[in-house]
Formats: sequence, C-alpha cells, structure tokens
Amino acid sequence: MTEKMSDTGYMSADRDMLILLAAGGTGGHLFPAEALAVALKKRGVRIALATDERVAHYGGDFPAESTHVIPSATLRGGGPLAYARTALTLTFGLAKAWWTLRRLDPAAVVGFGGYPTLPPLFAAAMRGIPTVLHEQNAVMGRANRALAARVTAIAASFADVALLLDALKPKVTVTGNPVRPSVIAAAATPYAPPQPNGALNLIVFGGSQGARVMADIVPDAIERLDPALRALLSVVQQARGEDLPRVCDAYARLGVKAEVAPFFADLPARVAQSHLVVARSGASTVAELSAIGRPAILVPLPGALDQDQLGNARVLEKAGGAVVIEQKDFSPQQAAAELSALLTDPARLAAMAAGARSAGTLDAAERLADLVMKVAGI
Repeated sequence: MTEKMSDTGYMSADRDMLILLAAGGTGGHLFPAEALAVALKKRGVRIALATDERVAHYGGDFPAESTHVIPSATLRGGGPLAYARTALTLTFGLAKAWWTLRRLDPAAVVGFGGYPTLPPLFAAAMRGIPTVLHEQNAVMGRANRALAARVTAIAASFADVALLLDALKPKVTVTGNPVRPSVIAAAATPYAPPQPNGALNLIVFGGSQGARVMADIVPDAIERLDPALRALLSVVQQARGEDLPRVCDAYARLGVKAEVAPFFADLPARVAQSHLVVARSGASTVAELSAIGRPAILVPLPGALDQDQLGNARVLEKAGGAVVIEQKDFSPQQAAAELSALLTDPARLAAMAAGARSAGTLDAAERLADLVMKVAGI
C-alpha cells in the first residue's frame, strides 16, 4: 500500500485498500461503525460490513460497498442442547468469516463488540490480518474480553475501562466513541434553555430497540406533573410497536402534545431541539448526548452481568450532565419528581447541558481512523 495526501488533509490510501468493519446489527454497534466508515471513506478507503440479520432495520444506509451476514450466537445458559446449538452456529460463522476474508482480502478488520463480531475477528486473527477492537462502554463486554488478547490494538471510549486485564492495557488507545455525521451536525445547535411559560421539549427513548419501561413509567409520571407544567410539554417518545397504542392513548387522554413512534431516523436532530432527554444509557446514547450536549435523566438497563450501562451513565453523571435513576427506583412518582425539578429550573438544565458537552468527543471517528490506518500499515 502506498499513501498520499488527500484533498481533506488526511493521509489517503490506495483506492484498492479495503477495511472490513464487524458490528452487530443494533444501533449501539452500527452507529460508531458508520461514523468510522465515513471517516475512512474520506481517506480513500473502501468499506465492507460484516454483521447479523438485524442490519436490515438499522443499517440500511450503512456506507459499505458490500454487506456480509455472518452467523453468530450469544453464549447463554439453557443446558447442553442450547450450548451445542450455540457452538454449532459459531463454528459455521467462523467458517463463513474465514472464506469471506479470503475473498475480500482486507487490510484490517475492525470490531465493535457484540457476539456477531466474534467469528470475523477470530478468523482475522487466525489469518494474520491486523485487527482493531473498539470498546464503546465504560465496562468491557464479554465478547470483547474474549477477543482482547487476540487483536492487534484496542480502541476505547473512556480512559478507564473496567474488566480489561492489566496485561492488555498497553494495547489501548483512547479515541472516544465515534458518532454519526448526523450527530456532528446536531452538535452545531447550541442548547437553548426553556423560556418562562414557553414550550418544554421532552424526548424519551430506550435505545435503538426500544424499552418497555419508558412506556410503563413516563406517561404516568407526566400525569403526576402540575397541570400548568404539563400543559407546556411537547413530547417525542420512542415506543415499541406493542406499546404504541397505550402510550398514544395516555398522552391523548392527558391532552399532551406528543409524537410517538417505534424508531426515529432523525433522532440526533430531535435531541438537539430538546430541553431534556429521558433515556437508557447505552454507549451510543451517552456518546451522542455528550456530543450534542443535552441534559438527561438516564435509566440504565438492569440485569446486565457487567452493568455496562450503569458505568456509562455514571460517567455522564460525574461530568454534571445527567441524573441517574436505577430502574428499581424508576417509579412514576420518582420520575415525576425529577421531571418537575429539572423542567422548572432552566439554569440547572443549562449547566447540565454544558456538563454533558464537556464529556463529548466530536473527533472520535478521526482518532479511530488514525489508529486503524496505523494498524493497517498506512
């Protein structure tokens, strides 16, 4: 491979250079992969994507010249038969990944976590292809821990990554978590605190796959608000298909202006227009909130073995950008109390927006692209 300076000012690769990105088909993994793909394409790199069957919903606009669905499975309990099925699926996935890599001949493979990244990254390591693993969370996930010792380099969103072995820390480069171009565009909108008796824009979502708890709790919490405060609300809420009718009915009964849908393709722009966000605390959510700089009430997903979402939320809380409520405490009464306290205190909201923005890394995609090209030998 040779290199040259591109019109963008970055070192540019030969046009035949291809990087394979491996990311599970959820927003938390696909969004940072998309951001890296855009950054690498600016440098003349061709992009291919290895993922799972969910990509059709979340990755339809992914900027790759080819997409390769690689079989994979999550390692869960369930007895010998379940383990055997998982092992068989992973073995088939490894074989397909091996032949896909042979055909594509990528200069490097970059993984973004989740079990769909296991076969491509394992196969790449076996074939001697340079590899980069990106950890989006404050706590390293199980799939990434399984791969960490085998990859060439590890990129991290946070300076301190829990559950990463000390012996592997020399491999780590802190890049931040790449955010999509739409998030970069949204970040250009400064935070505008609510005005006296003005509209209050509240946005509620649970990650790319939704969260039932938001449908269960938030409408009831809004019903408990002072009627004068409730009358100022304009709500945008993501709700799963099965929850959509009851959420819409609740807001209609309360007379609250609301737009409810299972998925918002323009979510970053909507976040930029919000005064307050109520959300889960997946890695991409925290990265986008901090990049755009919006105050939030975060409700980490409970039950995860590694408590990665709680770790992410605590990072934003420490920066002053979020109030964290664990799901066991996320009742309509508690949510109403927090909503009321925040929505009636514009100065606090503005301070939280600034705190969130202080934790953001807008150039994370370029930092990660630098590392990938270095590992690929460019």
